[in-house]
Amino acid sequence: MNEFFPSLHHTDLPSFDPEIHQAIRGEIGRQARTLTLIASENHTYPEVLETNGSILTDKYAEGYPGRRYYAGQQYYDEIENIAIERARTCFRADHANVQPLSGSPMNQAVYFGLLEPGDTILAMDLTHGGHLTHGAPVSHMGKIFNFIRYRTKGPEGTIDLDEVRRLTRRHEPKMVLCGHSSYPRELDYSAFKAIADEVGALTMADVSHIGGLIAGGALANPMEAGFDVLTTTTHKTLRGPRGGLIVCTRELAKKVDAAVFPGLQGGPHMHQVAGIAVALRKAMTEPFRAYARHVVQNAATLGESLSSLDVPLITGGTENHLLVLDVADRFNTDGDEIQKKLEAVGLITNKQLIPDDPRPPLRPSGIRLGTPAVTTRGMGPSEMSTLASLIVQILRNEDPGPVAQEVSALATRFPIPGLAP
Repeated sequence: MNEFFPSLHHTDLPSFDPEIHQAIRGEIGRQARTLTLIASENHTYPEVLETNGSILTDKYAEGYPGRRYYAGQQYYDEIENIAIERARTCFRADHANVQPLSGSPMNQAVYFGLLEPGDTILAMDLTHGGHLTHGAPVSHMGKIFNFIRYRTKGPEGTIDLDEVRRLTRRHEPKMVLCGHSSYPRELDYSAFKAIADEVGALTMADVSHIGGLIAGGALANPMEAGFDVLTTTTHKTLRGPRGGLIVCTRELAKKVDAAVFPGLQGGPHMHQVAGIAVALRKAMTEPFRAYARHVVQNAATLGESLSSLDVPLITGGTENHLLVLDVADRFNTDGDEIQKKLEAVGLITNKQLIPDDPRPPLRPSGIRLGTPAVTTRGMGPSEMSTLASLIVQILRNEDPGPVAQEVSALATRFPIPGLAP
């Protein structure tokens, strides 16, 4: 275990707190012997784990490089400046803020920094693939700002850009937001930008799911389409620590920075910022660019294999890292039941609402799959075809025993990089 958690060398955690120690060991074993197919999860780098368990956790660093409120900031300024420059490079942006503690405060900082409470924001409906932080009625942001929600259309389940234009002209939002948590297609950023420009609205892209794929050049970059703001979490396709970052135009830099600190949070977690810097350096390498391409290619192969086995897919396939399976009608079940059955054989997925889902959120019609983590483990097209077959065996209610054995064999054959046996 110490090879994977270098900072735990020579500690007395096993004897001092054996319950927590055993829980950590248990999670290492769980990840090692199962396959993660949750689109928003990944296996981070051992170097990132080293930063997250480092002495950097000891200190407050309130403020920004060169403008801190506590002494002793030489190395913290150095680390944050490195992370900022790498974020600007990866996302082709004028300015970057790497301090957001996670995705929700990251997006909240943009709303509060660039808008006023009550302003109108056009965003994707949660039930059609959007995200909770995009103004879902149950979120605080949905109560503070006036969110108008666009949806996907028809059986194909793709974004209806005509509706986006109609809603924009009718409501004249101050911001047009695009981004998703369960939408399998590439976004037409130029079209969103043109629609927003008709009413002088700001443009924001929340690319939390696909930030690594954008940094790796596998998907389009909204900043290159003229967007004002891009937000992304850092632990999904980017393979960094849990956190968030914001990049924006030079004109919005001061407002964004002030909204993060002191607007929403105090001192940044500098062990997290260091981990982000490491992940961004990885993202600037050719092996990472190849990885990003393989994530997309694996998702396409997995989708094609599932379709060939008569599994209905929302939008009919994928152009990014994720797939949404409509399992209810075809297999007379629901997403919650299938999630549990897949977990029992070592395939870790999540239940998912589909557009206009007639079922409740805790027993929805769909299952969401993603390829970032299995691609991290080195799997390719052949393994995607195998995974599709295993998933369908469970959907068809066949004997789970052989499926569990094959999943275990795959997990053994493709260990998590850096994880000691």
